[in-house]
Amino acid sequence: MSIALVLVIVVALVAAGVIGAELYARGRADDVVAKAVSCVVQDSAKVSFGASPFLLQHITGHYGNISISTAGNQIRDAKGMKADIKIDNVRLEDKGNTKGTIGALDATITWTAEGIKETIQNAIPLVGSFVTSVSANPSDGTIELNAALGDIITKPQVVDGGISLQVQQLTGLGFTLPREAVQPALDAFSSQLTKNYPLGIHADSVTVTDSGVTAKFSTRNATMPAGQQDPCFAGI
Repeated sequence: MSIALVLVIVVALVAAGVIGAELYARGRADDVVAKAVSCVVQDSAKVSFGASPFLLQHITGHYGNISISTAGNQIRDAKGMKADIKIDNVRLEDKGNTKGTIGALDATITWTAEGIKETIQNAIPLVGSFVTSVSANPSDGTIELNAALGDIITKPQVVDGGISLQVQQLTGLGFTLPREAVQPALDAFSSQLTKNYPLGIHADSVTVTDSGVTAKFSTRNATMPAGQQDPCFAGI
C-alpha cells in the first residue's frame, strides 16, 4: 500500500512538473512571438499555439498551427487596420543569416472606413486636407473619399503585391485637383502602408465590405532574417 502511494505521488509530481513546464513554455513563446509581431505592425498582438504539446514542438524546433491577432489600432501608419494571422510549419534553425523558415503564413487584414479616412488625412497633405469622410460601397467595390468640394471614387486593387486605391472618378475636385495629381499621391500612400512587408508577405486579394476593406495576404516557404538584419526578429 505504501509503495503504491509513493508511486502515485511521484507520478503526480512528474505530471505537475510537465504541465507546469508546458504552461510556462507556452506563455514564454506567446510573449516572444507577440513581441516580434508587435514590432512589425506597430500595434499590440495576441498569440496562441495549437493543441499539440508545445514542449515537443520546442524540442524538435518544429512549430505549427500558430494564431495571431493584432489589436486593430493600426498596422504601421494605417489607422484602424487589424490583422488575423495563421502560421504553420515553422522550423527554427539559427544559421547566422537566418533564424529558420516559415512554411505558410496567411493573414486576413481588415481596414475600417474610419481608419482609411484618418490615415489619409494624416499621410497625404494634398488630398487628405480635402477629405472629411470615407464611404464603403460593396455593391460596386469602391471606396469613396468624401470632401466638401467633391468626391474621389476609388477602387481598391492588388498592385505589385500591395493594395492600391485606383481613382475611378472625380466629382467637384476635378476642377481644382486633377486626377494626375491625385493618383500618384494615393499610390505613394498605399505603397508605404501595404508593401514591403518582411518574409515576402504580399497581398493576394481585396474586397470592399460594408465597414471598409478586407484583404488577404500570404507568403510561403519564407526565410526568417537574423536579428542583425531585422531587429524585430532578434528575440526569436
